[in-house]
Amino acid sequence: MAFERWQATVVDTGGFEPGATSDLMTAVREQIMVAIDEADVIVFVVDAREGLTPLDTEIAATLRRSQRPVVIAANKIDGAGQEAQLGECYRLGFTRVLPVSAEHGRGVAELLEAVRDLAPAPVAAPEGGGARVAIVGRPNVGKSSLVNAVLGHRRVLVHEAPGTTRDAVDTPLTFRGRPYVLIDTAGIRRKGRVSEPLEKLSVVMALKSLERCQVAVLLLDASEGVTAQDAHIAGYAHDAGRALVLAVNKWDLVPPGSVQKADVVGQIYDRLPFLDYAPVCFTSGLEGSGLGELFDQVDRVASEAQRRVQPGEILSIFRAAVERRPVSSRGVALRIQSAQQVGVSPPTFALRVNFPDKIHFSYERYLINSLRHAQGFAGSPVRLLFRKGGGRRKGRASGPARR
Repeated sequence: MAFERWQATVVDTGGFEPGATSDLMTAVREQIMVAIDEADVIVFVVDAREGLTPLDTEIAATLRRSQRPVVIAANKIDGAGQEAQLGECYRLGFTRVLPVSAEHGRGVAELLEAVRDLAPAPVAAPEGGGARVAIVGRPNVGKSSLVNAVLGHRRVLVHEAPGTTRDAVDTPLTFRGRPYVLIDTAGIRRKGRVSEPLEKLSVVMALKSLERCQVAVLLLDASEGVTAQDAHIAGYAHDAGRALVLAVNKWDLVPPGSVQKADVVGQIYDRLPFLDYAPVCFTSGLEGSGLGELFDQVDRVASEAQRRVQPGEILSIFRAAVERRPVSSRGVALRIQSAQQVGVSPPTFALRVNFPDKIHFSYERYLINSLRHAQGFAGSPVRLLFRKGGGRRKGRASGPARR
């Protein structure tokens, strides 16, 4: 039986005590209530070994009022002989009660299947609705100002204090006659600096926006340069497999003639070498400049991320790369038996080779760069899946490799 690939964002909340009055527990409760409100499915974990407590009953009442689908994970059921303890869990009023053992991993697959069955189907962009573009970046780099400049009015709140935008806000628009959906996100902070409960949730919402978008525009502050947090956010977008455009915002704050754009681009690639495939443009949310260039690049990378290459052409590219730079393992030369594109957004390629587990990551990068040199794929990460050849239909993937 074949299963479709499924992705979800999991929010792990603190311990829930609805009636708690301390400042810390009140803050935790506020975070949990916001998470419940944003959730599509709730997993309520109870200790089946110890039995239900009055607090479990109080939490269940709160979850029923949320009107969200709930799955009870009856934890610490380490063996089939203990499943009789599940009966008490049904007193909470939910029909979906599953035995699990977090310590031994028992029942986790069944729990994930239950959650997947309850989760809403992914919402596809309406036909003709245009690319979904997420604006991401550190707090206060001008994300909302840029959205407002594109729209020509104050669609989202702009304020000097960082963290003004808490949620992702979807905004359909037409720019130069082409439709788009802009997803303006809350700023992402480094984990160690995220203390306010709602701000923690804003990070989750920003990451969710990356899952929903087709193109991510990473804003960099021209007056500050590339920071470590910019690199973290870039890594999130890269790992999500999203087409990416780097936009140097607040370019109006840079004195004319003080620095050349080419030098800035070089500095960006020096700090973010894993994003050397992403185009760079220069914008000003305050003045509304650079928007044409930005959307030119958005269109370009969105198209490249969806492009497919014929299998014969792919195989020729990779075999030529191996001929230029042969590699071997224990005296056996690498042979690529077949190659085909198995996915888009990001472009993903499956290669059947004679030793998939012995290919060094630096050689993977070389193969990806060879593919880029021949085919482009500007703005999009490329993934390789190495599978065992030798005529066998199935083999373990060693990747994916990403760049």
